[in-house]
Amino acid sequence: MPFTGSDIIKIIFAIIFPPLGVFLERGCGVELLICVIATCLGYIPGILYALYIILKF
Repeated sequence: MPFTGSDIIKIIFAIIFPPLGVFLERGCGVELLICVIATCLGYIPGILYALYIILKF
């Protein structure tokens, strides 16, 4: 599946502030809560989880 322009923007937001990338992809839900917790525990796990969510859906 090719990347669209919005996917690239979401990936950039996910690197800068991971919960924002997840919010743009999935909205408010369990994924956002998990991303906020992962970001609080460590910035890198938050980025990895956000990229996983963006690239999976």
